[in-house]
Amino acid sequence: MQGCDNDLCQKIGEGFVQWYYNQFDNTNRMELANLYAEGATLTWEGMVFHGRQAIAGKLTGMPFQQIKHIITDQDVQPTVDNSILIMVFGQLKTDNDPPMAFHQVFMLKLQNCNWVCTNDVFRLGIHNIPVES
Repeated sequence: MQGCDNDLCQKIGEGFVQWYYNQFDNTNRMELANLYAEGATLTWEGMVFHGRQAIAGKLTGMPFQQIKHIITDQDVQPTVDNSILIMVFGQLKTDNDPPMAFHQVFMLKLQNCNWVCTNDVFRLGIHNIPVES
């Protein structure tokens, strides 16, 4: 296998998650664009952004001053095409809003000896709450 075995994939996935959310919460989110492949796709709450430039625009243009992610769990799997699939579960808190559950899925691929994110899907955990009629 050219990509990674289970243990190596786990370490790469955990390292990516730690770095991603630390960067997202504590520094200039524009730097996150470097983690994405040039032709990557981000789906954020149902809105689709194609390409590193569009993704960077979305991540830097969010309407909050402060954010804090708390990761409660993550699942990391090697895929049949030598990629890494990561599903993250946690809570986030923005400004003075109450904490909200979120789920995020990343697909990492090895390109030019670097792991890059090719796909990213983000949803708040509010979508599984039944609506009362």
